[in-house]
Amino acid sequence: MLASSSSGLCGSYEDLQRGQVSEAFLDFTGGVTVTIKLAEAPGNLWDILTRANYGRTLIGCQTHSGDERVLENGLVDGHAYTLIGIRKVTCKSGPEYLVKLRNPWGKVEWKGDWSDSSSKWELLSPKEKIVLLRKNDDGEFWMAFKDFKAHFKLLVICTLTPRLLSQEVGQTWSYTMQEGRWEKGTTAGGPRKSLRDTFWKNPQFLLSVWRPQEGRTFPMPCSVLVSLIQKPRHKHRNWNSLLAIGFYVFRMSKFYDDQRRLPREFFLKNDPLSSPKDFLTEKEVSQELWLEPGTYLIVPCTSEARQASEFVLRVFSRKHIFYEIGSHSSVVFSKEIEDQTAGQDESFTKLFEKYPEINAAQLQKILNHMTWSSLGRAQPLFSLDACQGILALLDLNASGTVSIQEFRELWKQLMLYQEVFHKQDIHGSGCLNWAQLQAAMGDAGIVLSGDVCQLMLIRYGGPNLQMDFVSFVHLMLRAEKMEDVFQNLTRDGKGIYLQKPEWLMLALYS
Repeated sequence: MLASSSSGLCGSYEDLQRGQVSEAFLDFTGGVTVTIKLAEAPGNLWDILTRANYGRTLIGCQTHSGDERVLENGLVDGHAYTLIGIRKVTCKSGPEYLVKLRNPWGKVEWKGDWSDSSSKWELLSPKEKIVLLRKNDDGEFWMAFKDFKAHFKLLVICTLTPRLLSQEVGQTWSYTMQEGRWEKGTTAGGPRKSLRDTFWKNPQFLLSVWRPQEGRTFPMPCSVLVSLIQKPRHKHRNWNSLLAIGFYVFRMSKFYDDQRRLPREFFLKNDPLSSPKDFLTEKEVSQELWLEPGTYLIVPCTSEARQASEFVLRVFSRKHIFYEIGSHSSVVFSKEIEDQTAGQDESFTKLFEKYPEINAAQLQKILNHMTWSSLGRAQPLFSLDACQGILALLDLNASGTVSIQEFRELWKQLMLYQEVFHKQDIHGSGCLNWAQLQAAMGDAGIVLSGDVCQLMLIRYGGPNLQMDFVSFVHLMLRAEKMEDVFQNLTRDGKGIYLQKPEWLMLALYS
């Protein structure tokens, strides 16, 4: 099925025969590919390989450029191999790190140290030798890790999630994809070279990033993986060479809630947070960024202006909202709030200019006039009691009101809750059952056991054990608030000690 789909996308099976290892992995899996130049490999490469090998990823490698000629050492130059195993063995002289490779030809193997006929195997115990050594001319062979780094040029790792290079364990990642195009004369703006360039004409994407389970007292950077893929410009992808592509990332100094594209002046006054060191002639370029919670602008482009092509821009992170400026977003939200007294729409910013702090009644009015586009006909109705509960969770200074900064944090969270709720409400009923609730909370970064999720449904759901969107919002905000409380009170990340007044406050509060 995968091969058939990929050949249809690329034109034919013949087109799938050529190209880079990373392109093949991308075509067949749609996963995230990480390409490492072995001459510039990080010091923890063995640890990366270990995580990749035990993480059910695809690992490929490529020898130095050539015309697929068999060398004296048995390797084929300009050839792709699959890495199918790693092993740390104990010799009399100390530990030895080995990798197991497979030649897709099914024959022609490495002839150096740790090959099938190597004397190095005598340094191992008989048991370990029996387990590892297979003297078959099947294209599979072992070699020392140091020899692998010396004789191979590229290592390509393909995983369906970007956890490989991250040290975060057991975390939930969310994924968003947007398609775009560079068109001659309009959106093919080229790179950022001079004050008079057309860079600002490139497609622009807004990215809002925030950390899901840590409060504002822990403004730690978030791991964000950005992947830019250029589509074939012809049905037969090998008929056209790839363009050199890259992307820039800018930090937004203030909240931007408009659908208008940023003008040339923005790019004259602001330097990018991240920019391509080199524009690469690759199907996919990706980069892992560590971004503080906030709003960012991503601008993909080609190395020269007026180069036409289509592309796919993907973002992976713990929590984010991602959409193209000036287009209909996959996470859509209303930017206008109806002011019935004045008889006209006003933006959030204008509203807060009039009311620097809003109370529960004003919050109710705002939320009930928002357009919840993902929820369809099941538009939520927030009661005053629900808004008082929401405000209590946001009101850090016990003033009975929230500021525009606090409201904007709420707004971002509501957009995520709308998306995950809609994703699990497959029948459009406007309610979630037990299994759907557990899945939706997991998508939003809160992982609960089945028993705890059942209790939450009894506590916050209706009498028929169904939960509507308003109750889901209340539950999610409370769950994340409790996460913040735990982070503030724990000393070792494992537990907390409470005195009686603190315990009473939390018990009554929840």
